[in-house]
Amino acid sequence: MNAKTLSLLDGISGSISIVGSMNADYTVTAKRLPKPGETIAGGPLRILPGGKSGNQAAAAARIGAKVNMFGAVGNDKNADFLLEQLNDAGVDTSHVRHVEGASGTTVITVDGNGENTIVYSAGSNATVSTDYIESQKDVLLKSSVLGLCLESPIETVTATAKMCHDAGIKVLLNDSPFTDKLPDELIQYSDILLVNEHEMAQLLNIAEPKNGDWLGMDWNYIAQSMHDFGFKEAVVTLGGDGAMVLDHDRTYHVDAAKIDAVDTTGCGDSFMGTLLAGLASDFPLSDSASLASYVAAYAATGYGAQASYGNADQIRAFFKRQAQ
Repeated sequence: MNAKTLSLLDGISGSISIVGSMNADYTVTAKRLPKPGETIAGGPLRILPGGKSGNQAAAAARIGAKVNMFGAVGNDKNADFLLEQLNDAGVDTSHVRHVEGASGTTVITVDGNGENTIVYSAGSNATVSTDYIESQKDVLLKSSVLGLCLESPIETVTATAKMCHDAGIKVLLNDSPFTDKLPDELIQYSDILLVNEHEMAQLLNIAEPKNGDWLGMDWNYIAQSMHDFGFKEAVVTLGGDGAMVLDHDRTYHVDAAKIDAVDTTGCGDSFMGTLLAGLASDFPLSDSASLASYVAAYAATGYGAQASYGNADQIRAFFKRQAQ
């Protein structure tokens, strides 16, 4: 346990805006994941709050950040459920749009090792338009950091990035669901990129290590390649090997917090939410990533996404017990 890193939880402050998705996660746990065309037996169905952006908002709010959520829910029962869960986490949902039709949904299968497969149906998330974002401009521009992912229409994501970047707000982009065809404008108006190691390799056309040793890669070369691609700052998550922080000409390795994972669903979103909270608190990017490794690891000790996120006291207490 790194007590200095966990002490950062005492300094979380600042205001975050997150624009994007909210989903109801229909989740079943099985001993293993099914192969294509195969039917296997699973446990009872659980409906849990999710959506990459909703998850990120909940994670940041749980550890003490002030978070405004922007997006759309439908007129089904899942809409009330999703907003109630976000409100319970401390997220301000008063600016969320209500539209006709179904809210966003995902179908998730989790195996005995905590790995998962996810199928996403956009539903109301597809209605998050540039007109809606423009109507929320006054509130959006009061934040110090903006979080974006790609579960909303790409033109809306790009317009939001431009609006906030031009106003001096730091924009953190999570290239997920992954595409290697990011619009030039979105790159131009995003300040920091968050990807995993496989996404980084595909994005920068870099060969993956044949021996699986990501830490042995030439990260100074990768940082230069990322700079040439358009990002002077980036965080590359490495699963059990932690993460690499690319900060202009410097690179930093962040260790993964060691835990016994039961479900990794939403851990990446918890990492992103904590990055946003750290940046809004004026922490360096490397410190924000170090704290994010602990908050995301805690999330892997429980089932579901938002349902597994802890507040600052719970996270501190868990790792204190781990260290004893």
